[in-house]
Amino acid sequence: MTILNELTIIKIFQKKLGNKKFVSEDVEIFKLGKTKIVAKTDTFVQSTDMPPKMKISEAARKSIIACISDFAAKGIKPHYGMISLNLPKEISRKKIIEMAKGFRLTSDEFNFKILGGDTNEGKEIVINVSLFGTADKIVKRQGAKIGDTIFVTGPFGYTASGLKILLEKMKGDRHFVKKAIKSVVNPCPKLDFGIRNRKQFTSSMDSSDGLSTTLNEMANQSKCKFIIKSIPTGKDLFEFAELHKIDPNELVFHGGEEYEFVFTISKKYKDKVKKNARLSKIPIMEIGYVTKGRGVFLEKQEKYIPLKDFGWHHFRK
Repeated sequence: MTILNELTIIKIFQKKLGNKKFVSEDVEIFKLGKTKIVAKTDTFVQSTDMPPKMKISEAARKSIIACISDFAAKGIKPHYGMISLNLPKEISRKKIIEMAKGFRLTSDEFNFKILGGDTNEGKEIVINVSLFGTADKIVKRQGAKIGDTIFVTGPFGYTASGLKILLEKMKGDRHFVKKAIKSVVNPCPKLDFGIRNRKQFTSSMDSSDGLSTTLNEMANQSKCKFIIKSIPTGKDLFEFAELHKIDPNELVFHGGEEYEFVFTISKKYKDKVKKNARLSKIPIMEIGYVTKGRGVFLEKQEKYIPLKDFGWHHFRK
C-alpha cells in the first residue's frame, strides 16, 4: 500500500471539499458579514509532541502556543479560543487541574478568552486548539520582493538539541542543556512583535516545521530566490554539535519546533524594525536577502549551496 504524504492528503480533502485552487497559509481568513475573521486550529498529541520531563501544564501551554505562533507570523491578535480534549479514562484529577491552569495562564499571557470546547475519552491525551481573531488582511507567505532583507525572530537549533537531550539522553554544558530543554517545554512566540511590525513585513511565516521548510515555502510562493548569509544560532550550539559529531545545519535548519517566524522587509524599513525589536527586547536576526531566481541557497565562501526542505512533514517515510 502506498503511504500518502501530507500534501497529497490535503489536496484530496481540498478537492472533495470544493476548493480546487488551494494555497497553503498559516491561518484561514474569511468574511462574516462585514467582519473578516482569522482562524487557526492545531493538534497536540501526547505520543509525538510531549517529550519526557514535560509537565501536563506545559503541554497545555504548548498546545496553544502552536496557534499563537501562527497568529504572530500573520500579525494578528487572537481574541477567542476553543479547546477539544481527548483524555484517557485513568487520568487523575490532579492532572486535569494542572492542565486547566496551563490553559488559563496561557490565555492570560496572550490576552484572549477561552470560550469552551469538547471532551472525549481515548487512549492518550490529544489537545485540539482553535483560535479566532479579526483583521482587514494578513501577512502572507508570498510577497517577498527582490532586494528585501530576510529576518528571523530568534535563534534556531536549540529545540532540536533539547529533544536530543531529552529523548537520546545526550550530554552537554549545563547552561546549554537548561537553555535547550527550556526551548522545548516553554517556547515563546513573538506575538507583540508580529502585531506591531506587520505593516513593514512583505511576507512572513511560522517556522515550527523547520527553518528549511519555511524558507523554501516562502521563496516558492514569492517566486524568488532566498540567499542565506548567516546561520541564526549561537556559539554554544556549534559546540554542542561538535561534541556529538552532529552537523549543526541539521539542528538549525531541519529540527523544527522553534515557534519563531521568518519575515522579509524592504531595506527602507530595516532600521525601524531593528529599533522596534531592541525596544521590545526581541532578538531578531538578519540572515540573508531576496534576489532574482528560485530556491534557497546558503552562501559560504562565495559558493552557493542549495538548502533543501528537510524539515518536519507528517507521513514522510
